[in-house]
This record gives sequence, structure tokens and C-alpha cells, in this order.
Amino acid sequence: MPNVLFSVRYHLFVLLLLILPVYPFCSSNAALPDPSARITVPVVVSTGNNQGYVIHVLSIRNDGRLFVDLESMVRSLRLSSRREKGSFVIEEGMGNPGSLCTVLAGNNFARIVSRDTQLPRRVIQLRSPMVERQSGIYLPVADACRLFELWLDREITYTKTPEKINARFDTRRFSGKAEATGIVGSEEQVPLTAEGNNPTAVSGETFIKGIEVENRANGAIIMLQVSGALTEASLLKPDEQGYAYLSLEKASCDVQALSKIYSGGVVRSITPKKFEDAGMQFTIALDNRSFIIKSVELQRDEKNSRYMIYIRNDVNVEEIHRSEKARQIEKVISRDIEKWKINTIVLDAGHGGKDPGAIGVTGTREKDVVINIVHDLGNFIRQAWPDVRVVYTRNDDTFIPLHERGRIANRSSGKLFVSVHCNSSPNASAHGSEVYILGPHKTQASLAVAMMENAVIRQESDYKEQYKGFSEEYLIMSSMAQSAFVKQSTILSQDILKPDEPHSFNTARGVRQAGFMVLWTPSMPSALVEVGYLSNPNEEEHLRNREDQTKIAYAIFKGIQAYRRNYDSSTMSAMEQR
Repeated sequence: MPNVLFSVRYHLFVLLLLILPVYPFCSSNAALPDPSARITVPVVVSTGNNQGYVIHVLSIRNDGRLFVDLESMVRSLRLSSRREKGSFVIEEGMGNPGSLCTVLAGNNFARIVSRDTQLPRRVIQLRSPMVERQSGIYLPVADACRLFELWLDREITYTKTPEKINARFDTRRFSGKAEATGIVGSEEQVPLTAEGNNPTAVSGETFIKGIEVENRANGAIIMLQVSGALTEASLLKPDEQGYAYLSLEKASCDVQALSKIYSGGVVRSITPKKFEDAGMQFTIALDNRSFIIKSVELQRDEKNSRYMIYIRNDVNVEEIHRSEKARQIEKVISRDIEKWKINTIVLDAGHGGKDPGAIGVTGTREKDVVINIVHDLGNFIRQAWPDVRVVYTRNDDTFIPLHERGRIANRSSGKLFVSVHCNSSPNASAHGSEVYILGPHKTQASLAVAMMENAVIRQESDYKEQYKGFSEEYLIMSSMAQSAFVKQSTILSQDILKPDEPHSFNTARGVRQAGFMVLWTPSMPSALVEVGYLSNPNEEEHLRNREDQTKIAYAIFKGIQAYRRNYDSSTMSAMEQR
């Protein structure tokens, strides 16, 4: 019997030795089950214009709590990341200039650093520290969503029924939460160093090498960066004049470099003083006339070799939220005005290179006519609006695939896309101009024109792959995806066809819908202008005449001008009502 008990105890001991190394970074209250118990949770991402995608992220459930794999969630949001010793760094490029988010194992704070060195650093406090294991890096799902929401300024939420994470990248969030305004956290300060994750001891003389003050809506955080070991420290709370004193044993610093005066916050100044016994004291002057100081607390951050002083004011948090929300709304409105301003117009001259397009009775080639019209149109735009950038899908006699034309427009962040073509018909008497927007063919004539313009894809070597699935059903889906631009595309087309200019569109045949592949890709208001029929001898004569080409270009410009004038007016009116 003793042998049996010894055998059982021995096997239990061996089992414990196998299990314990798996938790090198976990605190005693953050143990996670074996990675074999991992599940997946869908992340539903909305990117706008009825577009989006769903990606499942790896997760672990423990004691009824759901922990998500941060690396998996980063990939689902199309961000990039890298692991560094004891930390996890995430990079984003959605904004301009982008930023980095660093989360430390066992640490309740995430640091946000913008690539723009003029912007201040931010700190986001987490309710739970990151837990790192060989199988992944985990955060409770609520903390993970909150981290990405505050950092990216997007709406990212978790629902239990049905269980999923919703991420909306099509809108900015306006939160009434206290965390969104960057306040100092709750009074129950969580230690920065988690149990079971003690940092490597640092030796050497304590030297204070830098001081930073970060103002918050309800106080401030003072950070004293240290090289060498963290010596004993004590803090005397503010006296009646608002002076607090931080004393350090056996420490030193550059007194002149660290003597600082501040404005605009609760911290007025910080003045260091050395003592003969190798100790030193920092006198922290607080503005207790303008602010009601609620608490001042000292914390040692062994992991990052620094002392942290948290100063909290007694403030009207609701008023802070309201003013912060108003500031954010004003900022977003300014950004939206700039975002939707028509500052880039993409001009597309149809056909080109090995594709001549329609050919007239006397040999006039469509590609030659439209390149002249487009160049003239670009000149009119530049002369009238020096602040508007003109982008050409082709600037010379070059063959550009249809799918690439729309991609050029998207890469250029175009706000309008205008494609210029000449028409042709077996009926030599057919005449007049037409403007098309993307949509299912509503008439046989529209279908015929679209088929003629789309026929060029057969000259592309990979057309079967590039246009796979381009059916009537797919066209309807594409039209729905562009529904946000249908109204604007229609208005643009109607403005172009207004018969204000002689010798231009007096014989306009109206705005029509058809499945032009060149309109399939651009994510902006788009129109395809058929300026006339090369198959009609009278219209061919006008279309090949250089002076008439310039008049046609000017007529299109006048339409764009009317559209821009009305668009800017309606946009500003909508912004003022927000």
C-alpha cells in the first residue's frame, strides 16, 4: 500500500512539473485552460457602403469569462503586430499618420504613440493585464474591445447573444464613457507589476533621468523615469499652499534640467533638491486655487523603472464629457468637410493603344477623339480650380485594362470619376449624346452600348480571371454596393447633359443605366459620357474637329462645375445641421 501511495504522489508531482512552466507570465488569478480548449468567435467588420467581412478569432473560455487571442483579433481588424520581449506591439495605418499601441505582459496600461511626433502620447488603462502564453496573447474580450475602441476611435463591441464582436470602421464613435475623455483611473490603483511576473532586478545608483507630466480631464499623471535601481520613496500629501513632497533615498539627478514650470493644468512646477546624505526631494507645486485636489498617490513601477504620481481633482465629470464630446464632434466635422471636399477628379479617356474603340465612316478613331476631349477638360478644371488635382487614367495612346482604370481612381482617392467615349450604331441616323451610370440594363439600346464598350476586355490577357462572375446578378449586387453614390452619380450625369452650351449636348438623349465594367470598380460618384455617334457622318465631322472637341470638353466642365457648386452647398448645409 505505501508503494501505491508513493507512486500516486510521484505521478502527481511529475504532472505539476509539466503544467507549471506553461504559465510563465500569468498572475495567480489569470490562469487559462489548455490551448486545446480554444474556440472561435466571429468578428463582424463593417467598412461602409454595405461592405464588410467576417473573420473568426481564436478564444479561450475560463470560469465563464471569454479571453480573445490578441494576435488573432489584430489580424481580423487588418492591423499588423509583432512580439517583443514581454510586450506586444500593434501598428495601425487607418488614420494619418497612424500610431503604435504597446501592451505589456502583466501590465494594466496600454501606451499609444503617434507617428506624428507633435501629437502627445496616450495611456489607456485596462481592467485586466495581458496574459502571454506560448499558445497566444490573451485579454478578456471586453478589455480587448475597449482597447481597440479607444485607440482606433471606432465602435467595437461584444455581444453575448449571439456571441460575436462587431467592429464598425465606417463611422467614428462618440462615447459618453469616462475613459474616452482620458481621465485618471479609479482610486483603487492596480499594481503595474503582476504576481508571478517579477522583472529582472536592476542594480546601480538611482538616477532620475527624466520627468513627464500628462494632464487629464480630472487631474494629471507625473512620471519620473529612473536609471539604476528604484530606491525607497515616500510622498507627503499637499499642504495648504498646494505643495507636495516626494523624497528619495540615495538618489541623484540633474537639478537644473529637471526643474520645470508648467501651465494649463493642476501641476504648476516641479523643483528637485539634493541633500548632503545623498538623498533628494522633489517639491511639486499644485494649483489648489483653480482645482479641488481630491487625492495624490505614489506608485512604484518596477517593470518600467519609474515612479508614478497620480493626482485626481474633484471635477464635474459630466461637464467634461459634454465639452469633450463637443470638441470631438467639431474635430470630426472639420475632418469630414476635408474628406468629402471634391479635391481630386479622375478623367478616363476610353480605349487606347491596341484598342481603337469605335471607328467612324471616314476612319476617325474613338481613342483619338476622347483623349483630346479629356485633356481639354483637365485644362478647364485646373484653370478654374487650382486646388483640385486632375488624374488621368491614360495620358497618351496607351492600352489600360478596364478593371485597372477604376483602381487608378481609388488609389488616387478620387472624388469624381468621368469616363469619356464615342458611340456607334448600325443605324447611321442614330445621333445625340448620352450619360450612363452603373446599373442593370433597362433597355435593349443600353445593353447594346454596354456590350460594345465592354468588348475591349477580350484584348486583356487575363480577362477571364479579372472579370470572372460578371453576370447580370453580379451587376445588380455591384449596383447595390455603390448605392451610396447612385444619387450623386445621377445628379452629376444630369448636370453634364444640361443644354447650356451651343454645339455640345443640345441633342442629349438622357441619363441611362447600363453595366459598364469601367464603372464597376470606382468607389465614388461616376459617370460615362457618350459624346456622340461616330457612325453618323454629320456627328463624326463635329467629333473630329479640334475646335468642337474643345467645346464638348467645356460643356462637360460646365456640368461638373454645376455639380460641384450644388454639392459644396448641400455638404456645408448638412454639416451645419449636425
